[in-house]
Amino acid sequence: MVPLPLMHILLLLIVSASIALMLIRPRGIREVHWIGGGAALLVALRLIPLRLAGHAIAEGSDVYLFLIGMMLLSELAREHGVFEWLSAAAVRGARGSCSLLFTLVYAAGTVVTIFMSNDATAVVLTPAILAAVRKAKVEPLPYLFVCALIANAASFVLPISNPANLVVFHSGMPTLGHWLAAFGVPSLASIAATYAAMRWLFREELRRSIGHDVEASPLSADGKLVLAGLVGMIAVLLTASALGWDLGLPTCLAALAITAAVSIKAKSNPLRLAREISWATIALVAGLFILVDAVESVGALSVTQAWLGQAQSLGPGSGALAVSLMVGIANNLVNNLPLGLIAGATLQAAHVKGLMANAVLIGVDLGPNLSVTGSLATILWLLALRREKLDVSFWSFFKVGVVVMPIALVLSMAAAIGMQALQGVF
Repeated sequence: MVPLPLMHILLLLIVSASIALMLIRPRGIREVHWIGGGAALLVALRLIPLRLAGHAIAEGSDVYLFLIGMMLLSELAREHGVFEWLSAAAVRGARGSCSLLFTLVYAAGTVVTIFMSNDATAVVLTPAILAAVRKAKVEPLPYLFVCALIANAASFVLPISNPANLVVFHSGMPTLGHWLAAFGVPSLASIAATYAAMRWLFREELRRSIGHDVEASPLSADGKLVLAGLVGMIAVLLTASALGWDLGLPTCLAALAITAAVSIKAKSNPLRLAREISWATIALVAGLFILVDAVESVGALSVTQAWLGQAQSLGPGSGALAVSLMVGIANNLVNNLPLGLIAGATLQAAHVKGLMANAVLIGVDLGPNLSVTGSLATILWLLALRREKLDVSFWSFFKVGVVVMPIALVLSMAAAIGMQALQGVF
C-alpha cells in the first residue's frame, strides 16, 4: 500500500476533525461553524485549490434550491396554522384513545414527510404535536418519537421526501417511475415495520386514555390557501420527477409563487419569512460538499470503492443487505449528509447502479433512526424539543432506535431484494 503524502494526511485529518466537531458541538458552537471553518482552512492552507472549492459549492445548487423551497413552505405553513390545525385534528380524532392518537400522529408525520420532506416533520410538525398533546395532558414522548422516526422511515417514498435523496443521486436522479419501482414497496415495509415496533415499545403508554379535550382549531382562509398551494406544489414536483428534471429549481419557484400569493392575500411582508429560513443549513451543506470533494481529490474514495467491491462479491442479495446495514450504522458515526455525499460520489466513481445503489440510499435514509446523531432531521428534532424545555438523551433515543431501526432496515431491504428478483423474472 502506497503511503499517503503528508499534505493528504493533513487534509483528511482536517475533514475528519470538522465532521467530528460538527457532531460533538463543543461549547455549543453551531455545526455550520465547524464545517465552514474546516472548508476555509483547507483553502487557506492550499490543501485544495480555490477552483475546486468553488466547483464543489456549485455542485450542490440543486440541493440548496430544494432546501430553500421546502424551508420557505414549512415556515409559511407554520405561520398560517396548518400544522397546528393538523395536530389538533389528530387529537380530536383520537376520541380519547392514546392508541388511536398514536396512529393518527404517525399518519400525519408520514404524509408531511413524504410530501414536504423529513426536515418539515422534525422541525415544524414536532412543536405542533407537542403543543397539542400537552393540552390533552398525555405523556408526550411516544408521539414525539413518532415525529423523529417517521421522518426517516418514510423519507424514501419519493425523491422529495429527504434532501439526502438528492445528495446520494445528485449526479443521476431516477425518474419518478423508476423511483417508485425501486423504493415503493421497500418504503411501505419501512413505514409498517417502524409503526409496529414503536407500538410494541410504547404499548404501556398507549393503553391509557386521553382525559382532556382539545378545542377545535379551524384552518383560516390563508391557511387553506397555503394548503391548496402545497397540493399544487406536490403536483409540480411529481411532474418534474416523472420527466427526470432536477427538483431544486421547481421546488424553489413553486415555493416563491405560493409565498407571493399568500402574502398578497394576507397583506403580509414575505421578507419576514425569508429571515426564518435556516440559511446556516444551506451554508452547512455547501461546506460539506467542499469537504467531500476534497476527500475525493486525494483519492481517498478508493477505500470506499474497495469496500463496495468486496460487498458485491458476496452476491446481489447478501451484498446489498451488508452494504445497507454498514451504511445505516455508519450514518450514526458521521451523520447522513456527509455520508450521503461520500456514498453518492462512490457510486458515481464505481459506476454502480441497481440494487446496490438502492441499498446505499435505504441505509442513508433509514439508518439514522438508530441514534440522535444519525441525520440532520433528527438533530433538528432534538433542538426543537430543547427549545420546549424537553430533552431526550442519546441513550433514551438509542434504546428505541436499536430495536426499531434494524427491524425496519432488514425488512425494507428484503422487500427491495424481492422486488429486484421479481423484476428480473418478469
